[in-house]
Amino acid sequence: MGRSLKSPDLRVQSTVRYVYNPPMQMKIRGLLSALVMLLPGTQFAHAQAPGVNWEELTAGDFVKAIERARGTCLLPIGILEKHGPQLPLGTDLINVRYVSQKGAEQEFAVIFPAYYFGQIFEAKHEPGTVAYSSRLQLELLQETTDEMARNGCKKILIVNGHGGNNSLLPFFAQSQLGSRHDYVVYVYLRGQYPPGRPALKSKVDSHAGESETSHTMISRPDLVHLDRAASESGADRNRLDLPTGVYTGIWWYAKFPGHYAGDAAAANTALGEFDMKAWADGIASAIRSIKADQVSPRLQDEFYDKAKEPIRTAQ
Repeated sequence: MGRSLKSPDLRVQSTVRYVYNPPMQMKIRGLLSALVMLLPGTQFAHAQAPGVNWEELTAGDFVKAIERARGTCLLPIGILEKHGPQLPLGTDLINVRYVSQKGAEQEFAVIFPAYYFGQIFEAKHEPGTVAYSSRLQLELLQETTDEMARNGCKKILIVNGHGGNNSLLPFFAQSQLGSRHDYVVYVYLRGQYPPGRPALKSKVDSHAGESETSHTMISRPDLVHLDRAASESGADRNRLDLPTGVYTGIWWYAKFPGHYAGDAAAANTALGEFDMKAWADGIASAIRSIKADQVSPRLQDEFYDKAKEPIRTAQ
């Protein structure tokens, strides 16, 4: 038994099956479960908070979950794009769902299923990228939040996991004022890290770099190929010469045509654990604030009423 316990594989399971003493058998199975939890790649599967994932609930349990969440739901949004030579295409989706689930463990909310229909035109030249039209992005997002609200989500927090959505999502939230809705859309864009963050080892740290690779080492370590990190360059090409304040959509390709910005070889779990905890804590705090928010719904309704007859608005 001692030799088999080093690796909780099928050989151990077979050994356990023939233990005659039932109490001892239960103890061994408990030990094996604990060992499996420590294996690389198992953390993500066990990190999901029970009862928070929309798609895993029965219809009856869904009703109870919405009541428990006080109508507050999360829509984590990622993307499918190249993440350097070492990370999976769904890195943003994987990471944002991980921290959303960790946040919902602290402050309960219902989490919508995997959503990757965001803005990623800048990576269309790379294999595996799925870039939907801007029209479809907005229409699908609107119909998704409409359907969430129809099912009881009256406060919807869109948690962004992809930098390419940083302009899209605030615009979407602003567009909710164009017509009346019986729910409020909030957007969570990750803010500054708290004090105590481990120092970065790389000078350039952006897409698929030291930080993002460290994050994925926590959410899905089995999908990180750190040995490939140096097989491509993540250096800034800096090929544009435009004055400050002038924007063009090709800016990212001009700087990082390989869709890799930084040096992932410096990634480490200490940085990943700090960042992912801070991110999840921020989401939990946002959920608490949104649950307590009575002003946004009231002001939104007031705005809709006044927008019908602006001539009556006092000047």
